[in-house]
Amino acid sequence: MSAPEEGRGVAVVTGGGGGLGRAGALALVEAGWSVVIAGRREEALKETIALAGDGERRLLAVPTDIRDPERVAALFASARERFGRVDLLFNNAGAAVPRRPVAEIAFEDWTTIMDTTVTGTFLCAREAFRVMREQSPQGGRIINNGAPSAHTPRPHTAAYTTAKHAVLGLTKALSLDGRPYGITCGQIDVGNVAPLDGGPQPPSMQADGTMAVETTIPVERFVETLLLMASMPPDTNVQYVTVLPASMPFVGRG
Repeated sequence: MSAPEEGRGVAVVTGGGGGLGRAGALALVEAGWSVVIAGRREEALKETIALAGDGERRLLAVPTDIRDPERVAALFASARERFGRVDLLFNNAGAAVPRRPVAEIAFEDWTTIMDTTVTGTFLCAREAFRVMREQSPQGGRIINNGAPSAHTPRPHTAAYTTAKHAVLGLTKALSLDGRPYGITCGQIDVGNVAPLDGGPQPPSMQADGTMAVETTIPVERFVETLLLMASMPPDTNVQYVTVLPASMPFVGRG
């Protein structure tokens, strides 16, 4: 077991093999955290570590299917074995399925979203709670990756919207149940982030059924928000934050 360096603590990031999970993990490492990244694709996790430069020594990759309780328990056991404790969980992993009208949503698509976004988020939060409650000093922070759809849906997204509403409810419950143990829980809802591969932003269906290419923010705006939430002292919590382009349809989706 090695102690965390630079005093920022130990973070677990799910979905760390790409997208916002990779961006968040690399930002945390750069800010001085020791980070355990989880994801189903081992090669993708290795790619994230390779991008960390000198911070590579403070990254640990643990291939994990967050839908499996035993694999989730093994993830947190690996974090404790390597770094001694867990101070932060960024519950980022999720799933995407094609957008379809309610009557055309396949059962398999519904279960894919629920099993990963809802059950997986819960299993990781539950294991983080167990670790944070028992460690010394006691406590820690959980940040759930929500979405604007946790508050206002887009057309043809019943499965995704339901899942993100569930994550919002879980965030509230964790925040309340964590109080006796010094465990805080907040949620970050991220709007349109520019495609990380540099490609064009695809069009999205609007409330009136038309399609439009919406504005985006660079991934740095997300990273800055995540680091702000993670850096709060133990007696302070950012309960909810929404970061999105100023002109992105959100309130009323118009």
